[in-house]
Amino acid sequence: MIYYVIPRELADKYYDEFKKRFDGVEGVEVIIDRREGERRVSSGGGEMRTLRDRRRRRPGELPEV
Repeated sequence: MIYYVIPRELADKYYDEFKKRFDGVEGVEVIIDRREGERRVSSGGGEMRTLRDRRRRRPGELPEV
């Protein structure tokens, strides 16, 4: 399923147009973003999410090419 998300501020202008455009396309749904705020903000003190590299670091050096 593919969701075509339209921001709330632009929904009045674009929702009907895109709904008609993707009406016959199977697996595509046009929706309006109704979120009120950012979910990742902690209620404690505005801590930011930490992004980490998931790849394991390998010791040593790379060979000369």
